[in-house]
Amino acid sequence: MSSSLEKALALPWEPLFKAQSVERGLDYARQKRVTLDHISADLVRTVCRGSSLETYTQTLLFKDPDRTRNFIVGKCTCPVRNNCKHCAAALFFLQDPENRPTIAAAAGNLNGARKPGIEKKPALPVKLLKGVEPEPRLILASFEFSAYEPRNGKMQRHIQHRAALAFRYREMFVSGVPSAGRSSDILWHLKEETIRMRRVLDREAQYRKQLQDMGFRIATRQSKALPDSAGEMFELPTDKAWLTFMLDELPVLREQGWQIEMNADFGFDVTPVDDWYATVDEAPERDWFDLELGIIVNGERLSLLPILINLLRTHPELMTLNGIAKRRDDEQLLVQLNHFTQRGGVPIQVALPYGRLKTVLATLGDFYWREDGNTAIRLSTADAARLKPLDDMPLLWQGGDRVRQFSERLFNIKDTQVTVPEGLNATLRPYQLEGLSWMQALRELEVGGVLADDMGLGKTLQTLAHLLLEKQAGRLDCPALAVMPTSLIPNWMDEAKHFTPQLNVLALYGANRHQDYESLQDYDLILTTYALLPRDVELLSKQLLHVLVLDEAQYIKNPNSKAAQAARQLNARQRLCLSGTPLENHLGELWSLFHFLMPGWLGDVKQFTLNYRTPIEKLGNEERLQHLNARIKPFLLRRTKEQVATELPPKTEIVHWVELNDAQRDVYETMRLAMDKKVRDEITQKGVARSQIIILEALLKLRQVCCDLRLVNSVPPNPRHSTSAKLQSLMEMVEELLAEDRKILLFSQFTSMLELIETELEHRGIEYALLTGKTRDRRTPVQDFQSGKRSIFLISLKAGGTGLNLTAADTVIHYDPWWNPAAENQATDRAYRIGQEKPVFVYKMIARGTVEEKIQHLQQEKRALASGVLDGRAAGDWKLQGDDIEALFAPLPLPPKKAKR
Repeated sequence: MSSSLEKALALPWEPLFKAQSVERGLDYARQKRVTLDHISADLVRTVCRGSSLETYTQTLLFKDPDRTRNFIVGKCTCPVRNNCKHCAAALFFLQDPENRPTIAAAAGNLNGARKPGIEKKPALPVKLLKGVEPEPRLILASFEFSAYEPRNGKMQRHIQHRAALAFRYREMFVSGVPSAGRSSDILWHLKEETIRMRRVLDREAQYRKQLQDMGFRIATRQSKALPDSAGEMFELPTDKAWLTFMLDELPVLREQGWQIEMNADFGFDVTPVDDWYATVDEAPERDWFDLELGIIVNGERLSLLPILINLLRTHPELMTLNGIAKRRDDEQLLVQLNHFTQRGGVPIQVALPYGRLKTVLATLGDFYWREDGNTAIRLSTADAARLKPLDDMPLLWQGGDRVRQFSERLFNIKDTQVTVPEGLNATLRPYQLEGLSWMQALRELEVGGVLADDMGLGKTLQTLAHLLLEKQAGRLDCPALAVMPTSLIPNWMDEAKHFTPQLNVLALYGANRHQDYESLQDYDLILTTYALLPRDVELLSKQLLHVLVLDEAQYIKNPNSKAAQAARQLNARQRLCLSGTPLENHLGELWSLFHFLMPGWLGDVKQFTLNYRTPIEKLGNEERLQHLNARIKPFLLRRTKEQVATELPPKTEIVHWVELNDAQRDVYETMRLAMDKKVRDEITQKGVARSQIIILEALLKLRQVCCDLRLVNSVPPNPRHSTSAKLQSLMEMVEELLAEDRKILLFSQFTSMLELIETELEHRGIEYALLTGKTRDRRTPVQDFQSGKRSIFLISLKAGGTGLNLTAADTVIHYDPWWNPAAENQATDRAYRIGQEKPVFVYKMIARGTVEEKIQHLQQEKRALASGVLDGRAAGDWKLQGDDIEALFAPLPLPPKKAKR
């Protein structure tokens, strides 16, 4: 009967091995790496030389193929241990006809000359080899598989990572801790002798502890990542720990002499980043530049833009400024680069530190996710300040010297210092000199800006000083144009005559203004109005302007208004906006200003709404608010009185509560019920956003009831029944204040209410000054009040919100509140401004429990919006929800109980 060895070799044994092992084994056999050590009827021992000159011993056990499928069992001293490429090489060696003589001689004529059986060879001498130190070897591998997840009833993808620790003693590898009572000696069988080596268990334990100190723990679950023969299995708890180990600790192990092997499928095989680079493509005649940020890996430049776009899709929670801010700067993000390189299917991955990613994302801003398919982004020159944070990164720069210099100057624009122009008839306060320097720096950089100082801080003076400097420098070779509300023309004429008499000023308004059309070039400064600008735009658009100034620039907050459209048609070297309230109701107003200053810089209306308005106003997104603040910061200079005018006396705001009388309560409730139904029906049909007109109309009626019933009923006053508890309370307050020799500004939005107040004052013999939209001569009532001739000044909110200096007043009364706190503050600032030497008291008359009280709460939200954007503070929640409508039309609370007599 043939031996098991002969039967096995006569059959196809290759399926018992991996295809790669068979292929490599054939190569080893052809390279004559195998030598025969022992052969018998069912056992063969060979020695094979590995790829790194190591020699491994193979033991092949042959079984009867008729009884078992696994008729060959191959054992090897290599890390793979079972049915490896070395065992395959041994089988090819046994099948090779050239080796038959050698095999026959060793087997003693195995073909039948002698009875099959295990041949006993004389025992080889044993040599004890002392002082062999263990060399640690770590094999790293990963295994990906899918498993059923009971929690969601789906197959879940999993990846296991393993590190196998073994110790090399000469050519032999061992692992694990020997069982108690068993010898730990290593036997190394050679042709001439057997070598015995003693394991240095203490030293092995030190290496094992070193791994455990790095966070490794013994893997208790089986994994196909590595065979058990590879060594003692360890794992790390998280992917973050694996990445930290690869980047920070593995290089240390290599330096200490550890042998590190990584399988091709190991998930954390990181290719080092050679360098980071920035490329800027610019041209002097363009107002934009192209920016590419990237990394260099294996000598190849890879733009980060497509990589970040891919990361945004796969890791949306990480690739936002808010998400990435939660990561430490020294943390790393593992990024696959396979399809970004030119090397085809060679898998490459790199680790990018979050600290650098934060800087890159802050620079690219919201552009990177809109540039799919590009390697660079196109930025406006006005966005050059974004490059400043890159100065702190070690980068290889290519091009961009001009843009980077521009960025440096734009970033530090408020550090510019200029001298006060000669002949200016004013002593500029430090903040006013800063404003002048800022406007000069904007002019030098050929960009525009918004001077958003509080009312009363001298925006007109700073602008006139800027124009005077331009004239003295010889740059004012064509006129400047200032557009303003009609009421401010006299104020600009007076201030120009007083502060800058060197400027030749023309007020281009009135019916005979056409007489000056031909001589515009002869003036340094031309003044016109928002009302006249659309009529004269065809003429003015032909005139090159050195500076174009929009005073009270909130007048173009509606970008579709005729004034806004006309202003954008004018041709000017520099554009400036002056406004204490550039943002009154919503961010769209701010967009309109910047659309005038730098068209297209903040995108069109749709883009701006998507990128800023919706996230900030409706979602309260702090990240988008910060991003908008960073973009507008160089071009918006805002100072409040509290910040700069420390010499101003204190301002005290007081809410003066009023209880409606019985007649007002009855009318209020009747009208509230009717309006509530009307508003609800409208909202049901059109929604809140498209029902604004009906809502405002309803609220207007309720507000008028709070002021005086005569505003809604048109009935003559009944001496027995007061038509207004608020008017009665006002008269009591006025008489008391005048007795204290107070100077009062009284504001109301309703000119009809001011007429009723006039009647009451005349009835009491109290003289007053009056200013409404119908007033033609504005100077006389102002002079009467400022000189002390009149102690109370009645002013409509719209007519008196701008252009007045009423520092003689020490008391301000707002008879009725309005949504926009900025409008009320502007009115208050007629008295609370530079030059005021007395404390100012501001009274707000509010009818308790009515819509006026609800308006007070909504005003706080408007303040939050303005402060969040203009002052860079935290954003608030500015959403108008259904709850707000409910509150505005809520019924009156029960009246307070009257005290019993």
